[in-house]
Amino acid sequence: MSTAERPHQGSEHLIILPERDVAEELAEELREEGFEHVRVVREAARNQEHGEDDREVEWAVYVLDTRLPDTMGGGAYEGLRERFIAVAEEHDGWYDEPGDPRPPQP
Repeated sequence: MSTAERPHQGSEHLIILPERDVAEELAEELREEGFEHVRVVREAARNQEHGEDDREVEWAVYVLDTRLPDTMGGGAYEGLRERFIAVAEEHDGWYDEPGDPRPPQP
Protein backbone atom coordinates (compact mmCIF):
# COMPACT_ATOMS: atom_id res chain seq x y z
CA MET A 1 0.00 0.00 0.00
CA SER A 2 1.54 3.30 -1.01
CA THR A 3 1.78 6.27 1.32
CA ALA A 4 -0.86 8.09 -0.74
CA GLU A 5 -3.34 5.23 -0.19
CA ARG A 6 -2.86 5.07 3.60
CA PRO A 7 -5.71 6.67 5.51
CA HIS A 8 -3.46 7.82 8.38
CA GLN A 9 0.20 7.84 9.26
CA GLY A 10 1.31 5.06 11.56
CA SER A 11 3.16 1.79 11.69
CA GLU A 12 2.18 -0.88 9.17
CA HIS A 13 2.36 -4.59 9.89
CA LEU A 14 1.50 -7.71 7.91
CA ILE A 15 1.05 -11.08 9.61
CA ILE A 16 1.00 -13.87 7.02
CA LEU A 17 -0.94 -16.98 8.05
CA PRO A 18 -1.73 -20.22 6.20
CA GLU A 19 -5.39 -20.44 7.26
CA ARG A 20 -8.19 -17.95 6.70
CA ASP A 21 -10.01 -18.83 9.95
CA VAL A 22 -6.90 -18.10 12.01
CA ALA A 23 -6.38 -14.79 10.20
CA GLU A 24 -9.99 -13.74 10.81
CA GLU A 25 -9.81 -14.68 14.51
CA LEU A 26 -6.58 -12.72 14.94
CA ALA A 27 -8.05 -9.69 13.17
CA GLU A 28 -11.08 -9.76 15.46
CA GLU A 29 -8.87 -10.02 18.57
CA LEU A 30 -6.83 -7.03 17.43
CA ARG A 31 -9.96 -4.98 16.78
CA GLU A 32 -11.20 -5.83 20.28
CA GLU A 33 -7.85 -4.59 21.65
CA GLY A 34 -8.42 -1.22 20.02
CA PHE A 35 -6.63 -1.47 16.70
CA GLU A 36 -8.89 0.47 14.35
CA HIS A 37 -7.28 -0.31 10.98
CA VAL A 38 -7.20 -4.10 10.70
CA ARG A 39 -8.24 -6.19 7.73
CA VAL A 40 -7.77 -9.70 6.37
CA VAL A 41 -6.42 -9.90 2.85
CA ARG A 42 -5.35 -12.65 0.48
CA GLU A 43 -1.64 -12.53 -0.05
CA ALA A 44 0.45 -14.21 -2.74
CA ALA A 45 3.10 -15.85 -0.61
CA ARG A 46 6.78 -15.87 -1.34
CA ASN A 47 9.01 -18.67 -0.22
CA GLN A 48 10.66 -17.32 2.93
CA GLU A 49 13.63 -19.65 2.68
CA HIS A 50 14.51 -18.85 -0.91
CA GLY A 51 12.97 -15.40 -1.38
CA GLU A 52 11.01 -16.67 -4.36
CA ASP A 53 7.37 -16.36 -5.31
CA ASP A 54 5.96 -19.81 -4.65
CA ARG A 55 2.54 -18.93 -6.16
CA GLU A 56 0.65 -20.10 -3.09
CA VAL A 57 -2.03 -17.93 -1.61
CA GLU A 58 -1.87 -17.21 2.09
CA TRP A 59 -4.01 -15.07 4.34
CA ALA A 60 -2.65 -11.92 5.85
CA VAL A 61 -3.75 -9.67 8.67
CA TYR A 62 -2.86 -6.10 7.75
CA VAL A 63 -2.56 -3.71 10.70
CA LEU A 64 -2.07 0.04 10.50
CA ASP A 65 -1.45 1.26 14.02
CA THR A 66 -2.07 4.99 14.13
CA ARG A 67 -1.40 5.09 17.87
CA LEU A 68 2.36 4.70 17.40
CA PRO A 69 4.73 6.84 15.37
CA ASP A 70 5.68 5.38 12.03
CA THR A 71 9.39 5.44 12.82
CA MET A 72 11.31 2.30 13.66
CA GLY A 73 13.28 1.79 16.82
CA GLY A 74 10.93 3.04 19.54
CA GLY A 75 10.28 0.67 22.43
CA ALA A 76 6.51 0.41 21.92
CA TYR A 77 6.95 -0.03 18.18
CA GLU A 78 9.55 -2.76 18.57
CA GLY A 79 7.44 -4.48 21.22
CA LEU A 80 4.50 -4.62 18.84
CA ARG A 81 6.72 -5.92 16.06
CA GLU A 82 8.08 -8.68 18.32
CA ARG A 83 4.55 -9.59 19.39
CA PHE A 84 3.41 -9.94 15.78
CA ILE A 85 6.46 -12.05 14.91
CA ALA A 86 5.63 -14.41 17.81
CA VAL A 87 1.94 -14.63 16.83
CA ALA A 88 2.86 -15.43 13.23
CA GLU A 89 5.32 -18.15 14.27
CA GLU A 90 2.79 -19.64 16.68
CA HIS A 91 0.44 -20.24 13.73
CA ASP A 92 3.08 -21.44 11.23
CA GLY A 93 3.15 -18.10 9.46
CA TRP A 94 5.54 -15.20 9.29
CA TYR A 95 5.69 -11.46 9.82
CA ASP A 96 6.33 -8.97 7.06
CA GLU A 97 6.56 -5.26 7.70
CA PRO A 98 5.73 -3.21 4.60
CA GLY A 99 8.65 -0.96 3.79
CA ASP A 100 10.88 -2.52 6.47
CA PRO A 101 14.51 -2.39 5.31
CA ARG A 102 15.46 -5.13 7.76
CA PRO A 103 15.51 -8.72 6.48
CA PRO A 104 12.52 -10.95 7.35
CA GLN A 105 12.79 -12.90 10.57
CA PRO A 106 13.72 -16.57 10.02
